[in-house]
Formats: sequence, structure tokens, C-alpha cells
Amino acid sequence: MIIFPAIDLKDGRCVRLRQGDMAQATIFNDDPAAQARAFEAAGFEYLHLVDLNGAFAGHSVNAPAIRAILSAIKIPLQLGGGIRDREAINHWLSAGVARVILGTVAVNNPDLVAEAARAYPGRIVVGIDARDGKVAVKGWAEEAAVSATELAKRFEGAGVAAIIFTDIARDGMMEGANVETTAALARSVSIPVIASGCVNSARDIERLRDCGAGIAGVVVGRALYDGRIDPAQALMTAHCQR
Repeated sequence: MIIFPAIDLKDGRCVRLRQGDMAQATIFNDDPAAQARAFEAAGFEYLHLVDLNGAFAGHSVNAPAIRAILSAIKIPLQLGGGIRDREAINHWLSAGVARVILGTVAVNNPDLVAEAARAYPGRIVVGIDARDGKVAVKGWAEEAAVSATELAKRFEGAGVAAIIFTDIARDGMMEGANVETTAALARSVSIPVIASGCVNSARDIERLRDCGAGIAGVVVGRALYDGRIDPAQALMTAHCQR
């Protein structure tokens, strides 16, 4: 199971939000590239990066910070937030991003997701963010008339590399992982599922690892920044078998 340390970008800084509320942002680092280097030095093998401003604006806003991170590290990264057309997909994959995360466009234009997955095998990820089972889009500001499971099933056979599932109700709230909901989604599709927005401790990583649903990875944010999860412990837990 892969541990993805998260860098969420707001106004060029590393922040963490509470339940996706831009007004409730805690700044953890003014230098995103330095934070990315620190995660790489800690032994992480993949980075999860989100342009929060871009998610609301509908296009990339923190491009300078993203490019600085790409130049600062050697490990691959996956990028989401405001990537909603083929031009943006092409741009970031050509710029060195390993995988792009498509969220809002997965609801509004699933054909584009399938088209991109065919053009870039293994490099397109679908981001499914849900509150009380319903998918949220446009930076979690709007609710779509589709459930997380329904949306995930639409991409069976489309060739997407993974689904990143975020439980919005728990994101940044330090309440622990919603293992049951995440596992149920993972069991409903053959696409690898990555858990996000809910990990509070190494015990959460262990529970996701051992839930029996084959969770492919876990995105960890605030708990790494405030020290509740030690990087070495997180990596060891992810790689150990029960």
C-alpha cells in the first residue's frame, strides 16, 4: 500500500483545510518545494498535490508552486485541482506530472476522462469526493446528483489508473478513517482505490491496510504536518502484513 503525503496549495502555500472550507485554512509551510523535498527525504515514494485555488477557479492557479515542486524532487507526483479540459491534462503530463486527478470533469464530462485514459495509460486518476454518499464538485462547493459508488462504476473498463476517494465530512476533522465506506467502494469496482481525507493515526493506516478490500494507497495530510503520524511509522505500517 502506497502512502501519499499531501501538499494542498492555497495562494502559493502549503495548507490544510477543514471539510474543504477555504476560510478555514491552516498554513503549514510557506515554501511548497521545501515541503516536497522534506517528504522525499523522509522516504515517501509518491506525492499527492492539490491546487485548491484551481479547484474553485476551474483552472490551474498555483502553477509556479507546482513547477517549483516538480523541479525540487525526483519522486513522482499526482496532481489535482482545476484540471478540466484536454489542454490542461496534456500540459501537466507533459510538464512532468506522473498522474493527473480528474474530479469535477469526471462528473460533467466522463467521455473526456475515458479519452484521456486511452491517450495516457496509467496516468489518469478519478477523484471522487463525497459528503453523506453524494459526490461534491467544484472545490466541494456543489453537490452532484450521483453517488460515489455510481460514479466509480461509470469508469469500470475505462482504463483509469485509480480512484481517490475522499470523505469530505471527515476531511481535516481528525476523526479517523471511514474504513467501512472506503472499503465498500473498493469492493464495488475493480479499479484500485486510494483512501483520502480521513487519516488521523498509524492505526487508521493499519485498519485500511487490513480491511480486506485491497486499498491501494492512503493520502495523509494534517496528521503528518502536526506530528500525529511519524513518516517512518507510516511507511512501515503500510508495508507490513497483519
